[in-house]
Amino acid sequence: MQSEFRILRCRAGLSTDELAEKLGYSEREIFRWESGQIRPRKVVLDWLRERAETVPTHTNARGFTFIDLFAGIGGLRRAFDSIGGRCVFTSEWDKYAQLTYHSNYPDNRPIAGDITKVPVDEIPEHDVLLAGFPCQPFSIAGVSKKNALGRKHGFLDEAQGTLFFDVARILKAHRPRAFLLENVKNLKSHDKGRTFEVIRKILEKDLGYELHVRVLNARHFLPQNRERIVLVGFREKSGFDWADLKLPVEGEARMRSVLHPENGSETAESHYTEGDLAKVSAKYTLSDHLWKYLRDYSAKHRAAGNGFGYGLVGPDDTCRTLSARYYKDGSEILVQQKGRKNPRRLTPRECARLMGFPDTFRIPVSDTQAYKQFGNSVAVPVFSEVARIMRPHITREAAPNDEVAVREYA
Repeated sequence: MQSEFRILRCRAGLSTDELAEKLGYSEREIFRWESGQIRPRKVVLDWLRERAETVPTHTNARGFTFIDLFAGIGGLRRAFDSIGGRCVFTSEWDKYAQLTYHSNYPDNRPIAGDITKVPVDEIPEHDVLLAGFPCQPFSIAGVSKKNALGRKHGFLDEAQGTLFFDVARILKAHRPRAFLLENVKNLKSHDKGRTFEVIRKILEKDLGYELHVRVLNARHFLPQNRERIVLVGFREKSGFDWADLKLPVEGEARMRSVLHPENGSETAESHYTEGDLAKVSAKYTLSDHLWKYLRDYSAKHRAAGNGFGYGLVGPDDTCRTLSARYYKDGSEILVQQKGRKNPRRLTPRECARLMGFPDTFRIPVSDTQAYKQFGNSVAVPVFSEVARIMRPHITREAAPNDEVAVREYA
């Protein structure tokens, strides 16, 4: 359970160090309030409440409204904020993801938790429904793991696989103009295509939406091989066409665009980098023990003809998919270091860049939680481009190439 202080701080849009500086308390004292060890003075809570109530909510009278389901840290929201949308409802069950979301989108309203427990009449009317519903029941890695454990997957996974039906429940009740759903590429082939056909039938035949489906790779925008299936739907017949996408040449983006330069050209970010040159903290370098384990593990599987192993990258490379398990050993994306140093993990800031989040994006959680959050996020530039070509069909404007300024939240 998040403390009242933490929720108010996030809604006020303040990091712990910013708050310490403004109020004249030590960061250690702020941490004790945050963790619930001690209760802050009433005057502090009153000050935070007043500030939270005055934070702008970035409304746009000429725009449209949307809801953000399975929101994570707001990757889809960022894409639809950028085209003039206004978020009116958010649902995310993970308390740490809620904290990051609150820190970056101070809406002055609570985040709903478990969407399965939210009645449809408590969800406000909206023009667009966004949902990156959980992908583990359909992902290749998730299916393999569950098969090994003798557990069910896909729609048979009652904990996660049936959450799509909550999306359908809300679509049926509110009939928004449009929706955007996101999942792993494997959704289309899971259970020999039967899973996807259930989804298609519900969206097209049962709910009557015009459905457009495409698999997109983040490598068009970012130095990461990350394929995701995108389902776009419209309540009325539209002129939507995937051909309107403007996709940069796939693979041109390189890791140097996300890695810390370590030459003093960027300001050191405490916890991730240090010193005048903003060198990456030594804590991200693999220990001798872990590096040996990863090399031995890779050699064993290579000898057996399997493709398992670590992924080593430099500034001129692209990388594998960043996953939510990155916090365990970082093996899918390890950064080469000069000399005889062991490779290192990406820092959470580099992970944020790898997913297309700006450096103004606040990361208020531990490294472990940050790795999970970015690994579960969408690649923001991909969905910003999808949002761009959806916009005229949502707002009924004429020109699909309208330029809309992208708003970045400080």
